[in-house]
Amino acid sequence: MPATKPPLRGRAILRKFLYFIVFGIVLVAGVLFALRIYADDVTRIALVPSSEFVAQAPLEEVAYNDPDMWFSRPGLAPEDDAARWQPAVASANDDEPQDTAAQVESPAGNAGTGTPAFAVFFVHPTSYLDRSHWNAPLDHEESQWRARLMVRGMASAFNDASEIWAPRYRQATFGAFLTDAPEAQQALDAAYADVSQAFDVFLESVGPDMPIVLAGHSQGGYHIARLLQERVVGTPLQERIAAVYPVGWPISLEHDLPALGLPACASADQPACISDWVSFAEPAEPGLLLTRYETTPGLDGQSRVGSPILCVNPLTGATGGEAAASANLGTLVPNADLSDGELVPAAVGARCDANGLLLIGEAIDMGQYVLPGNNYHVYDIPLFWANLKADVVRRVTAWQQARS
Repeated sequence: MPATKPPLRGRAILRKFLYFIVFGIVLVAGVLFALRIYADDVTRIALVPSSEFVAQAPLEEVAYNDPDMWFSRPGLAPEDDAARWQPAVASANDDEPQDTAAQVESPAGNAGTGTPAFAVFFVHPTSYLDRSHWNAPLDHEESQWRARLMVRGMASAFNDASEIWAPRYRQATFGAFLTDAPEAQQALDAAYADVSQAFDVFLESVGPDMPIVLAGHSQGGYHIARLLQERVVGTPLQERIAAVYPVGWPISLEHDLPALGLPACASADQPACISDWVSFAEPAEPGLLLTRYETTPGLDGQSRVGSPILCVNPLTGATGGEAAASANLGTLVPNADLSDGELVPAAVGARCDANGLLLIGEAIDMGQYVLPGNNYHVYDIPLFWANLKADVVRRVTAWQQARS
């Protein structure tokens, strides 16, 4: 039966409907294009607080004597100590994963075997995304839950340590890293005050001769670098530092590194050095990272523009260079809800480019938190989890041997 034309009124409604669909497609395309072009600006609008900075009251002097102020520390029950978690290792035949990451070889043997005693002070990255405050309240459940997950996935790479200490603190909100407003630095100063106070308790608690590893990621890396500069360099404590890992916080080779008192890690077996990297897949678009890096002065007060970033390749343990995926002992790949994960060997390679970015090649599926521009910042440590675990043992062992 031949099709009949709809009545004139029906055709008018149909035409308007089609116009509406076309308009919707154009609108969505325009929004996506705008987000592509103005992604940095949209991010700032969404995450930078518009309120005034409100100074937070200092914590009680004995606040960090309370075990509840720590995500990890000696004396916590295993189920409460986030850093003592161990991921499974993916089996070669893709059946059931093996029981524990302890089966990944470290330079000192299997995990925990022949490892010298050492203590780790780890500062977690930004987990507070709210723009209603410049600093996270300690009772903000979502950010605390997220921070615990981050400690679980990152500080666990250091769990060959005799002691791991990972404090809770009133971190600066994520938006503080997207603006040069004075409130941003005030928020970082406030967060650092908490971290420094926690560091006092850490130093009072660990043995006087025990080597120390300082580690953190992103905002945590900032606080670790600041602790190194303000609390360690030029003091007797500097002699106890076996290694420093301010991972994910860009450090200028020219304008930051000299003020930190320790050299970059030039080789895999070098103790008392700084290892750092920022991870991107290719093609890398490090817009937000470089904007912040270049618009804030270095630790020497000079502009960082044009100064390469420190890049220690976590697959080789040496400054610069390239390594194939076969050198990767295990990438910690999370499951969909981040409640668990497993180690996958040979997942990615890594090379340091001329600007100091660590490039992992083509993008790989690590979950929903890859940032725009192929930025794998959230996964700086998980990408190289097993290599970092081996690296810290190797450096502490070298530190001890140099003093025996």
